[in-house]
Amino acid sequence: MQVLEQTMTVQEAIKSRHSIRKFIQETMPREELQEILKLVSLAPSAWNLQPWRFHVITDTVLKEKLQEAAYGQQQVTSAPAVIVVASDMEDVLANLMETVHPGLTEERKQEEVANLAALFGSMTVEERAQWALAQTNIALGFLLLTAEGFGYSTVPMLGFDPIKVKELLGLAEHVKLAAMVPIGKKAAEGYPHHRHDLNRIAKFH
Repeated sequence: MQVLEQTMTVQEAIKSRHSIRKFIQETMPREELQEILKLVSLAPSAWNLQPWRFHVITDTVLKEKLQEAAYGQQQVTSAPAVIVVASDMEDVLANLMETVHPGLTEERKQEEVANLAALFGSMTVEERAQWALAQTNIALGFLLLTAEGFGYSTVPMLGFDPIKVKELLGLAEHVKLAAMVPIGKKAAEGYPHHRHDLNRIAKFH
């Protein structure tokens, strides 16, 4: 059962989204976080490998430790929840059959797994980790817009010590962190949009 009510269209969410650093002190129900992440999990990825992993932190003590790892940035503890968006390509490779479409024949499934294992097995751990991180950034974008569409604000953060964050969450060394995302109802407005003119960033060939 859906527990969230969509408050705006995709276009409206894109236009209204700002990075928020002060949040209302109001608990965010787990069911709502789950509903948001279910939609985010529909993000596309090459070969449908879905290398993203979401670590949702609501525990006050752990958020305080994450704030320390984020050089004291107040939004980490101001938000009712923090979602650490990570990628884990080694987990993907260990469970390739999970990503193969169930509609394929058994022979085709085995062939697909063998091809993917060979492709990524020819890469170093770091190379395939970077590949997975690029895919995970697609899901990060989905997260920011999905949250906005349901009336929640976010701020994507890269200003943190990744080693300390991985230690706090018990993550393996090969895991890559796409962002730390505080999420909740905003208690203050963000800065107005200031963006390049389209002619500055887009070329039509």
